[in-house]
Amino acid sequence: MTDAMVTRFAPSPTGLLHLGHAHSALFAHRTAQESGGRFILRIEDIDQGRCRPEFEQAILEDLAWLGLDWEEPVRRQSEHMSDYVAGLALLSHMGLVYPCFCTRAEIAAEIARSPAAPHGPEGPVYPGTCRALSDDERAARLEEGEAHALRLDVAAAIANTGALRWRDRARGEIAADPAAHGDVVLARKDTPTSYHLAVTVDDHLQGVTLVARGEDLVPATDIHVLLQTLLGFATPDYHHHGLLTDAEGRRYAKRDAAVTLRALREAGRGPEDVRRMAGFED
Repeated sequence: MTDAMVTRFAPSPTGLLHLGHAHSALFAHRTAQESGGRFILRIEDIDQGRCRPEFEQAILEDLAWLGLDWEEPVRRQSEHMSDYVAGLALLSHMGLVYPCFCTRAEIAAEIARSPAAPHGPEGPVYPGTCRALSDDERAARLEEGEAHALRLDVAAAIANTGALRWRDRARGEIAADPAAHGDVVLARKDTPTSYHLAVTVDDHLQGVTLVARGEDLVPATDIHVLLQTLLGFATPDYHHHGLLTDAEGRRYAKRDAAVTLRALREAGRGPEDVRRMAGFED
């Protein structure tokens, strides 16, 4: 690589890091070093109900133990809500955001009533119930303080951007299909942003040029590229790596205590052992 890359590792402090996390972090760190670029650590803690300070501290300790270093200060999403609100306001000004008053139970019931309900990469797609509400009804329900989420009108958004493509370093050029996801949630009453919106804004503000993450997030990239284009952001390159699995072929997860970096360290494994287990030879 000749261009200096800006990479990032962006865990959520909802549990301990495992070998799959180690692979992502090591890849991003090595890529930045080899290109003479920058490696950024970001803490994605918008879900205040599940995030814990002790898990954030464990993340910092585990990464340092692996031999990684990163720029300071570390960006914590919970400290930058105004950035996401500004992005949401721009999308709203473009007429691409609408309030959705449906509960999860109501959405599930609506989908169950429709045997032909479309399915996206992550399951059944929101049927667009509240998209058809009149402006007067929306205003009245908002005036009453009815609980709601804010959704992206994906069809209207695509009409603004046209066809989109993005590049994965392992898979090549990929045609984005954001319509397959339906009208995704961009914000809720208790959290003024979503993963999709926050990660898009963060990557732009931090100048990330290569996003390295697990292949389970390939579908989400369609929405991220759509938001990048709508907000006037550059689209970075992507590298979606295969997911590490155990001897039975099950992907590692935070609930697998035996393969957390903390458990491996306490069992006497050294950083070199963990790097090798994560697919990296020193």
